[in-house]
Amino acid sequence: MPVGAKEDPTEELLFEFQNNEIVLNTQENLLQDTLYSVQSGQPNLEQSTQLSTQKYTWRDLFDFDGDIDDDGILDNTELDFEIFKNFDRDIEVSEDSLFGKIYHSKITRTDIPSYLYQDDLTFKFEKGPVSKIQTYAGFRGSLNSIWLSDDYSTEYDNLTTQVGMYGQFKNPNYKFKLAVNPIPKSGTNYVDRFISDAYVVNTSIPNHQIVTGYSRVQTGVEGGTSSYILPFVTRSQIARNFGSARSLAVKIIGNYQYVDYNMSVGSAGRYVTSGMPGAEFNGWVNIKPFGNKSKKYGKLTIGGGFNGGHHGNDYSVGSAYIAYHHKKLWTNFEAGIADGYNGSKGPSSNEACGYAYTIGWKFNPHLQLLGRIDQFDPNRNKSNDLRREYTVGVNWFIKGQALRLILNYVYCDNQNMANSHKLIMATQVML
Repeated sequence: MPVGAKEDPTEELLFEFQNNEIVLNTQENLLQDTLYSVQSGQPNLEQSTQLSTQKYTWRDLFDFDGDIDDDGILDNTELDFEIFKNFDRDIEVSEDSLFGKIYHSKITRTDIPSYLYQDDLTFKFEKGPVSKIQTYAGFRGSLNSIWLSDDYSTEYDNLTTQVGMYGQFKNPNYKFKLAVNPIPKSGTNYVDRFISDAYVVNTSIPNHQIVTGYSRVQTGVEGGTSSYILPFVTRSQIARNFGSARSLAVKIIGNYQYVDYNMSVGSAGRYVTSGMPGAEFNGWVNIKPFGNKSKKYGKLTIGGGFNGGHHGNDYSVGSAYIAYHHKKLWTNFEAGIADGYNGSKGPSSNEACGYAYTIGWKFNPHLQLLGRIDQFDPNRNKSNDLRREYTVGVNWFIKGQALRLILNYVYCDNQNMANSHKLIMATQVML
């Protein structure tokens, strides 16, 4: 006798509207009431179609009552883990047009770098040592209006133009990143600045990453932060003098609920072509007192670190950091003191110190207002040479960090040189 599978009785309940059925649509970013009633078994097809196809609209950009839809402010260590965690997710390639993919995307997280075409530029391989790669391109540029005494100038600065890839080998515990800066920068050696990142990551130890290669040095928090998530166009003075550098090193990064750390040993050279002018040690530890209660009490981070080595002369930098983030409020204080230092501008034997205090309020996932007080003493053995910068900034995250507009006003108050005013308008695009 012929035998057939009995029809599933739940199919009718799932796909057929029932009399007096109440339907709750939980799709994000709806601009209308999603709770409606279907009477007499005949749904409002126009309304139900609108609900099922509703996508992101430009009105959402100005929704001042919107919730903050991201994980807040990540420590550098957490960011390192989050980047590869995001890379591991499944690919969801849309058939939408290139412009439509940008317009309809719902990127709201601002605590990590995001990419407009991440899924389209991710490729899997059946053969060879590499199982998957994600290619990307990033651009940051600014138009600067500068008032200095009676002089006025307008400059355009190509802050970053980068092409790179994240990848994973057939063994999923081994990942890598390779990035280059193809556009020359005035006053620097092209070969030195061409390689931005070139390292391999091993994740076989739980809660740890072992990074080997050319990567960012964790000198301070902002000094070791990715350029793509900086709150302002430029780094604080201690960050750009003491940090914002890379080196060839081996580092171990640990991330736990109440503590994370970053320890590395490597070259004091700041470029791949630098060789080994001397050895360098770098260490950083963060304590997170609220741990798994951060959603309730906010996220409090207390950290400190040391960077020391030899490059022409011995140098040592001590840093301290405290930050608090809760809902729409974000604030931090960072200070550093150096007996010689080796940042992005190269080694210096000066005894310097400085601090930066930042406070920000995020009205919604797209609009943020910030302020910063920043002081730097380039040589503690000289008097009357303090440099202060007061910055007010607005971030418009059109699509998270993937498409962002920045407006900064900076007043520079210098003791031994003319004061100045800067108005900086910047754009960030990440594909």
